[in-house]
Amino acid sequence: MNKLDSEQGRTTRTYHKVLTIAGSDSGGGAGIQADIKTFAALGCYGMSVITAITAQSTMGITAIHGVPQDVVQAQLEAVLSDMGADAVKIGMLYSSELVETIAGQLKKHHIGNIVLDPVMAAHDGVELLNDQTLKAIKELLMPMAAVVTPNLPEASVLSGREINGLKDMKLTARELAKYGSRSILIKGGHSRKTDCTDILFINSEDRFVTLTGPRIATRNLHGTGCTLSSAIAAFLSKGHPLEDAVRSAREYLVGAVQAGADYHIGNGDGPVHHCYRSWE
Repeated sequence: MNKLDSEQGRTTRTYHKVLTIAGSDSGGGAGIQADIKTFAALGCYGMSVITAITAQSTMGITAIHGVPQDVVQAQLEAVLSDMGADAVKIGMLYSSELVETIAGQLKKHHIGNIVLDPVMAAHDGVELLNDQTLKAIKELLMPMAAVVTPNLPEASVLSGREINGLKDMKLTARELAKYGSRSILIKGGHSRKTDCTDILFINSEDRFVTLTGPRIATRNLHGTGCTLSSAIAAFLSKGHPLEDAVRSAREYLVGAVQAGADYHIGNGDGPVHHCYRSWE
């Protein structure tokens, strides 16, 4: 975006600004690190509010330290009061009080284009959300979201419903949309099918979109959920309509998984190749 700087008599430029509110992954494959890489790869200026610090690698999480609530609030105030944000991605949260703080700041600064990724467990199964925090997310953050992006286990927990197949995915998406978000994207990567089918429910249009892609044979899938949600936020920040943003984000993620499939890093589940469009 360009505008005229009257004092200098020249045209200046502004960035597409995207804020991630999430935990830090010391291994670089998920969380804040994956989000920032994704923003940069898609031509956006990335900013961060760190909610938790994790000791994490391709083998899993060995320690988690929640950033004090007042420090999270200070980060939010610093970024939003000065630079603002064209879109926000929300990931790892650890308490209902933290959810209240984040929701309050987003409302105060009139932030739109919120992508909520309800991270409930790490890839090694470590539980990251308790019931009280989950309740606060439903009541305070879901109504503000442009899109909520649970995977199958997360959608099941959010809805209290067992999900078996596309019919259940659609029923669950419609049910979750009652919390007020503009749309629900249920990701089908945890299914055992030969392809990966996601269901996008656009609440205002009462419309389902079925999105199907290939299942790629690789262990390097750590951080795919973070990467997809941050990619959606990046495209929303550029003014893409919601469905187009989701489709473009899925296309980017498939490319990142394919490009990173044969890389070897660490002894466990490796990351996707976030920067595949610019370097090999």
